[in-house]
Amino acid sequence: MKERKLEPGIHTDLDRKMSYSDYLGLDQILTAQKPLSDPEHHDEMLFLIMHQTAELWFKQVLHEVHAAIQFIQNDNLEPCMKILSRVKLIQEILYKQWGILATLTPVEYAQFRHVLGNASGFQSPLYRELEFILGNKNSSYLNVYKNDSEVHAHLSDILNKPSLYDEFQLYLQRKGFPIDAGHLQRDWSEAYEAHPSVTESVKMVYMDSQTHWSIYEMCEKLVDLEEAFQLWRFRHMKTVERIIGFKKGTGGSSGVGFLKKALELTFFPELFNVRTEID
Repeated sequence: MKERKLEPGIHTDLDRKMSYSDYLGLDQILTAQKPLSDPEHHDEMLFLIMHQTAELWFKQVLHEVHAAIQFIQNDNLEPCMKILSRVKLIQEILYKQWGILATLTPVEYAQFRHVLGNASGFQSPLYRELEFILGNKNSSYLNVYKNDSEVHAHLSDILNKPSLYDEFQLYLQRKGFPIDAGHLQRDWSEAYEAHPSVTESVKMVYMDSQTHWSIYEMCEKLVDLEEAFQLWRFRHMKTVERIIGFKKGTGGSSGVGFLKKALELTFFPELFNVRTEID
């Protein structure tokens, strides 16, 4: 193979200069994998890295969704289109990661599963914040974080604020759509329930999408987000089923049964209900 020579302008003396590793904090990231199995099981590294990278992507999705909320609050939907398109692409990565984990055989995982103790993915503060900010509110989940006052306070704050979908409905009301005022003055910490005035407002958008194009496009971006989230939930459930069958979850849940119930949850029900209403 022909050798590619190093170009003379490339920096090789990085003494007292910021390097690639410095900027990314690779010392912290690449030493964060600490397998607990003894002797170390080969596949525990995969389990750690898969879940750690998922947490990083959750962090990015939250970064994007919080930005989208600010734009909506400022009556500026246009930037949300790019933001939610990016979120969808991240969701595709998160979905595909389950396929990598599914290369674990039941025997391989059983050989190191005990080191997890009571640790479980549903304890993830970032995942819980993501569920809350998308509208799946449930105050009982705060009990998981009662021993971490900072996390508990942050999630409690998110729980009691309007979700992304709530902010979108408040935007629609400001634009003159007939969304019931009482619906938008409810307790934000309560789980979201569909309201006929929202369905009617969304129907007005869909029936005249040319007039309300930005709003229509936002609706479709939210549909994309929910659909991708549901696919992720389904793949999670099937991966767990494939690897541990119907064993109880490490966090105390029923395992596959608990994950199946999540498939019944919906973030933006009127965006799907409206399809039945359209003639």
